[in-house]
Amino acid sequence: MPDASEISFERRIPVRHEVDVFVAGGGPAGIAAAVAAAREGASVFLAEGTVSFGGMGTAGLVPAFMHFGDGERFLAGGVGRGVYDACFENGAVGPADTRDPASMGCVCIRPEVLKRIYDGMVRDSGAEFSFQTQVIAVECEGARVAHAVCAAKSGVFAVRAKMFIDCTGDGDLAAWAGAGFEKGDDRGRMMPGTLCSLWAGVDWRKVRESGLNAEEEIRRAFGKGVFTVEDPHLPGMWMTGARLGGGNIGHTFGVDGTDERSVTEALVRGRELVLEYERYYKKYLQGFEDMELVATGSLLGVRETRRVIGDYMLRLGDFTSRASFDDEIGRYNYPVGGHASSVDEQDVKAFQEEFHAYRCGTGESYGVPYRILTPKGLDNLYVAGRCVSADRHMHGSIRVMPGCFITGQAAGIGAAMAAKADVTTRGVAVKELRGRLVELGVYLPGG
Repeated sequence: MPDASEISFERRIPVRHEVDVFVAGGGPAGIAAAVAAAREGASVFLAEGTVSFGGMGTAGLVPAFMHFGDGERFLAGGVGRGVYDACFENGAVGPADTRDPASMGCVCIRPEVLKRIYDGMVRDSGAEFSFQTQVIAVECEGARVAHAVCAAKSGVFAVRAKMFIDCTGDGDLAAWAGAGFEKGDDRGRMMPGTLCSLWAGVDWRKVRESGLNAEEEIRRAFGKGVFTVEDPHLPGMWMTGARLGGGNIGHTFGVDGTDERSVTEALVRGRELVLEYERYYKKYLQGFEDMELVATGSLLGVRETRRVIGDYMLRLGDFTSRASFDDEIGRYNYPVGGHASSVDEQDVKAFQEEFHAYRCGTGESYGVPYRILTPKGLDNLYVAGRCVSADRHMHGSIRVMPGCFITGQAAGIGAAMAAKADVTTRGVAVKELRGRLVELGVYLPGG
């Protein structure tokens, strides 16, 4: 008898798009990839599963960009610089943010403005795109991806492309195409997620005058029934408006972002957690007494899932040596270290030690090689964003949004070059790619 727990599912579906470059995912890496490829003259189709571009910085309500510069230079040149400038020119930043491209400081985000900036950038580049369009499968011919299969309201359809770029964050397209990957630590544990939030009614003057630090004060609430899980790591509340706060507060431990059942549990838990943190902020801090919850993110903030194994793996030693590479496509400098996988004292201590030990000084950065974008065993696929080929330490650094602009842009230009020359990812003239990046304002010493 047939196995009742499985069915055979087969359909004939239309090939709706035939393009030079297909991009899966419209977060910061996907935007940079699609815009860069289109500006190089490639035909592009970008499939984004949610209702807007930007991923964590928009739908996920992550309240701030990490630093774009090293204190002396702007590192995420090109598309990243375009986003940075547009944010200041269009009021997408917090009221306290000062425009300083070389700064190692963070820049707050007003998500509704950022959504429109991203819409305009992708539209003006000439790339085709659609929202609420999920990549659900790939079809391969040997070492080449032939089609991406998408599902949308109108039904299931395929996209045929010469080159494919996986900007899903989770490495979905690459994994389905057969790429190897690592996931979590040696026990399979990953960084926790966070359901970010938006709050109104914050008295920021009073917050500043109090001098209280939310993460330093939180231990006073432990043992008093405020929290169901006593988590000492609190990224905090950011000033995103005159009376608005963006909350990166509360960890959903044990979540697996590649499993919708796990994500569902974390979303429900995250919506419960904000009430605990509301009690804490109102009772133990000053300036938050009248704050009101406006919204929680429509996406869970997922920090870590698959790290695709590429032709080179960026490792901790590359950070500590401030490595340079012949095939360097950018440089970055965010500290090493992810969020602790649990509230176990040993895990928390290890996180704190790494985060403070592995930092870059002013003017320092590490190289990002082209080879971390090219999955082993596949000829026409790039990965960009937080699923690039890096060990767990380096993933903790390069996964943030400016890092995603750097890898996404290089993948987009590389894909356009490969499609035009009809070569594989390894046949791209990397020296020419580097030259193009320098023209766009990317900092490449000796480039």
